[in-house]
Amino acid sequence: MGAAIELTGISKRFPGVVANDRVSLTVEEGEIHAICGENGAGKSTLMKILYGMLMADEGRMVVGGKEVRFRSPSDAIDLGIGMVHQHFMLADQFTVLENVILGDEPTRSLGRIDFKKARAHLDEVSKSYGLTLEADELVENLSVGERQRVEIIKVLYRGAKILILDEPTAVLVPQEVEDLFRNLRELKKSGATILFIDHKLQEILAIADTITVLRQGRTVATVKPKDVTAADLAELMVGSELPTPTKVGSTVTDRVAVEVRGVTVLDADERPVVDDVSFEVHHGEILGIAGVEGNGQAELVDALVGTRTVSRGQVLLKGEDATNWNVRRRREAGLAYVPQDRQREGLLLVAPLWENVALGHQTRPPFVKGIWFDRKGARARTEEVRRDFDVRTPNIEVTAHSLSGGNQQKLVVGREMASEPEIFIAAHPTRGIDVGAQAQVWEDLRQARAAGMATVLVSADLEEIIGMSDTIVVMLRGKIVARLDPDTVTPRDLGSYMTGAHLPKEAG
Repeated sequence: MGAAIELTGISKRFPGVVANDRVSLTVEEGEIHAICGENGAGKSTLMKILYGMLMADEGRMVVGGKEVRFRSPSDAIDLGIGMVHQHFMLADQFTVLENVILGDEPTRSLGRIDFKKARAHLDEVSKSYGLTLEADELVENLSVGERQRVEIIKVLYRGAKILILDEPTAVLVPQEVEDLFRNLRELKKSGATILFIDHKLQEILAIADTITVLRQGRTVATVKPKDVTAADLAELMVGSELPTPTKVGSTVTDRVAVEVRGVTVLDADERPVVDDVSFEVHHGEILGIAGVEGNGQAELVDALVGTRTVSRGQVLLKGEDATNWNVRRRREAGLAYVPQDRQREGLLLVAPLWENVALGHQTRPPFVKGIWFDRKGARARTEEVRRDFDVRTPNIEVTAHSLSGGNQQKLVVGREMASEPEIFIAAHPTRGIDVGAQAQVWEDLRQARAAGMATVLVSADLEEIIGMSDTIVVMLRGKIVARLDPDTVTPRDLGSYMTGAHLPKEAG
């Protein structure tokens, strides 16, 4: 077999930034080729060029032995390249079959959709690649791992032989990662070529046949997993050792910062998505909330920060009933918040960075002087965040949209931590950021914990939950089903509680 993809001397520039600097990459047919690198290393830009979402300024791209220049994703799809994005693009109210054919519906007379033909093709694809799903199941009823399988089937249905997977394990528990890797190995056996982008180095070593490391927009190494360790990859990526999420000693005080009493949150259909949840978080404590996404964690976080109404129960902040407080009052009481979706909830993508750093804090210094907004103070704080959190940007006047996903995350985390909060609600604070940035966030959390900050940490990274938490609770179908000791629980055990493999019980 020959090369499926050959990229030679690929360069892409944006104002003030060289995203790709003469990058070269060769991917052999039928292999799983991992691409890793720190935030801003150029991984996503390179994949967007390969998928036709961006055009390179320089360089040569060869697919299947033929030189190509894609002008849109449809050109890439026509040549058998499909991309599975980190954020799923599925319609929850549609079935698996309807989601798979959306935008590529086979038709018969009078333009009507030929569902029989579509179903036959879906069945053929599913059996060929060993990806089984119930075609008539609503997507809203699927687990996160099953939803990801739908996304993979979508690109295979359109004839993709080369798959680009962008951080596919970010929202999966260990058991679902194992299922995904089994699926990928089956795809490989069936002749598919897979490009795998990930920050989790142990996973890269477990699944890849070949690994290419990018650093500051350039190719720095292409290696085989058997020849390197995770520490070697970290050194190639960021020039430092692989960090681990750990805490030292207990800093938990007897002062309660957050108390949740029997909180219930209803969805639009009056069904409980958070069901009679209670817990306390003390100053100096990190409470980790684990759970497969979609089990009420997001709604619970919304209730804590004031963006969702509590139907029953109470939220107390530093002893005061804050159940009916708005977001501004909670923030002015010392609460900071890193949202789950940085782009939709955490940033104004078309606004400059200094305006984004002021978001949510614009009523307090250094963003105000008297009754007026202080642009000079906002810019000075933004320069601090840029420096302290290593936000890679040519200047603070560029828009948030121009940053890579990881640098967007660092900007949001930096903005919230710079306010020196007493209570920190963090939903997936290290999702999508490289090992160096992870280490910075973990160190900031450790220091703030030692200084008495109370933290609610929601994360899909089970090592992060175990390593950083003083106490762990598990949410399943809107309820807390377990309280666990991070000093004794393993990631696999935690994943079992999250998926319901263990009967709900108290532990720890």
